Amino acid sequence: MSQSSPPATIPNVIKFAFGGLSGMAATCVVQPLDLVKTRMQLSGTGSGKKEYKTSFHAARAILKQEGIFAMYNGLSAGLLRQASYTTTRLGIYTWLFENFSGKDGAPPGFLIKAALGMTAGVIGAFVGTPAEVSLIRMTADGKLPAAERRNYTSVFNALARMVKEEGVLTLWRGAIPTMGRAAVVNAAQLSSYSQAKEGLMSTGWFSEGIFLHFCASMISGLVTTAASMPVDIAKTRIQNMKMIDGKPEYKGAADVLVKVIKNEGVFALWKGFTPYYARLGPHTVLTFIALEYMTGWYKRNILGIAGAKGGGL
Repeated sequence: MSQSSPPATIPNVIKFAFGGLSGMAATCVVQPLDLVKTRMQLSGTGSGKKEYKTSFHAARAILKQEGIFAMYNGLSAGLLRQASYTTTRLGIYTWLFENFSGKDGAPPGFLIKAALGMTAGVIGAFVGTPAEVSLIRMTADGKLPAAERRNYTSVFNALARMVKEEGVLTLWRGAIPTMGRAAVVNAAQLSSYSQAKEGLMSTGWFSEGIFLHFCASMISGLVTTAASMPVDIAKTRIQNMKMIDGKPEYKGAADVLVKVIKNEGVFALWKGFTPYYARLGPHTVLTFIALEYMTGWYKRNILGIAGAKGGGL
C-alpha cells in the first residue's frame, strides 16, 4: 500500500536568501527616505534647536547643500544591513511560522506571531548591528562640519576603520537598543502584516495578490512606525554619538529618552515620523511583495506546484 509523500517545501537556505534579497531590493528604492529620517532624528542634538522644520525642509536642505547623490550616502551599508539583518529575521520568522502553524496549515494566533516576530527580530538585529552602525554614521556624516566628518568611502571602509580607531566592540555599539527596537518592530510588523492580510481576506473583498499585499503592508507599516520610533531615535543617537571629554554623550537608551523629552519635548520621540513611515511603508510593501513573488515563483517553477501563490507570511 503506497503512502502519499509529504508536500514539497522550500529549503530554509532559500527562505533566508529570499528574505535578504527582498529587503535589499526595497532598500535601493527607499534609501533617500532613510537618510532624511536619520538627519531628522539627529537634528537638535546638543543645542536642542530644531534644525529642520519638516521632512521636506530637510530633504530640500540636503539636496541644496550636498547634491542629489548625497541622498544615497550609506547605500552600501543599507544593503549590507539588509543582507545580514533582513536575511536572518525573515528567514527565521518564515521557518518558525511554518513550524508553529497547525497540521492543517492553519496559521498561529496573533500573540504567537508577535512572539515569533520578536525572536526573529532580536537575532537578526544582533547579526546586523555592525552594518546598522555604519549606516547611521554614513547617513549622518553630511550634517557634520567638514573637519569633523568621518568620510567613510564604503561600508567595508567604515567597518575596518571603526575596528582600527575605536575597537571591535564599537561595531556593536547600541546593540541593546537596536535589539529592543527590532523586538518592537518585528512584533508589530510581521505579526500585524500577517493579521492584516488575514483580516482583509476575511472581508471577501480581497484575494491573494499584489493589492492585498500592498494594503496589508501599509497597515503594518503604520502600526510599526508608531510603536518603534522612540526606541529607534534612542538607537540612532547612541550609534552616532561621540566621546566628550573622554566620556560618552549618552549613558544608555533611557538617558537618550530622558534628555530628548527634557530638551526637545515628548513629541520629539516621534521626530521624523513622516520620512520614517514614508520609508517603512514602501519598504514593507516592496519587501513583502518581493518575498511573496519569489516564494510563489519557487513553488511553481522549482517545486512544480501548479498555480501556487506566494503565501510567504
